[in-house]
Amino acid sequence: MNAEWSAFLQQAGAVPAAGRVSHFDRPESELRAALDGNLRCDLSHLGLIAAADSDNESFLQGQLTCDVRQVTLERSLIGAYCNPKGRALASFRLFRRDGALYLELPGELLESTLARLRRYLLRARATLTDASDAQVGIGVAGPNATARLTEILGKAPAVVNEVIQATVSESTSITLIRLPGPTPRFELHGAIREMRTMWEALGSAFVPVGAEPWRLLDILAGIPTIYPETAEAFVPQMLNLQLLEGISFQKGCYTGQEVVARTHHLGKLKRRMYLARVDSPSPPRPGDPLFSPQSDASQSAGRLVDAARHPDGGYAVLAVALIECAEHGMLQMGDASGPALQLQPLHYGREVVA
Repeated sequence: MNAEWSAFLQQAGAVPAAGRVSHFDRPESELRAALDGNLRCDLSHLGLIAAADSDNESFLQGQLTCDVRQVTLERSLIGAYCNPKGRALASFRLFRRDGALYLELPGELLESTLARLRRYLLRARATLTDASDAQVGIGVAGPNATARLTEILGKAPAVVNEVIQATVSESTSITLIRLPGPTPRFELHGAIREMRTMWEALGSAFVPVGAEPWRLLDILAGIPTIYPETAEAFVPQMLNLQLLEGISFQKGCYTGQEVVARTHHLGKLKRRMYLARVDSPSPPRPGDPLFSPQSDASQSAGRLVDAARHPDGGYAVLAVALIECAEHGMLQMGDASGPALQLQPLHYGREVVA
């Protein structure tokens, strides 16, 4: 985390842990705000890779599942970076700002992903750098988020993935991105000075929160995140990325494209991602195995993608599971003695995935 930004947040009451904000001394009320309040969140738990120079777009186009050409100053997309076998090594949100393309991903995966991407640069006129400390990201969510951001910046994106570059002075701007989810939610990126002003301008009506409430909102929105524990575990369609505009089937070749395209054209996906609640005695973790009495003993019923504590008790989880077991049987954590997952509907725009 940028030292200047960290000092500012600590003056505002932030409790740091492992290079991120854990909470602002009220973890229970902060988590509750994710469901029925307005919140502002430091996003320093996410890293940024900046891709610059003349070939940055064409280089990333050959590496990522989404159509990078559609990522403009007015539009952001999510996508995945796969190995040659079509398994996701990392997931991203991509956006443009100040002449560069930015790939936002969990900080734990930044170093390994950056090193792997650099190996494929070859003769491309592109530079890849860790830009995590060069600018600041904050999240804003809640029923009053759109109105408040419009008051401060004069406008706010109306539809998912829309981006607005809000000019705050002759030389600086704030990049404002509309995110998916059942509640209005936005990311803001900019220089530290502008982000300090934004944080303070949001006011006390927006509860300051750490990383966990934002993670919960991602889960409830059905947005998958790859962590070190789940790297190379899932084909992108298993993560529902095709429902989130995270896969282009017309863009042409990229690493892992053959497997992703074959899965799409055969239409024989056996596993996909579900939203669920579970009352577990211990915190679920990404990569934890699932059990189903309906599954063949020779194969796993699935694995957890993500998990976060739910303010109403237990945990909200995203899980990739065998469709047959999830929809016509039962899923449990770990083994036959583990707690059962209670599936919840996922809302992707107008599409509801039960």
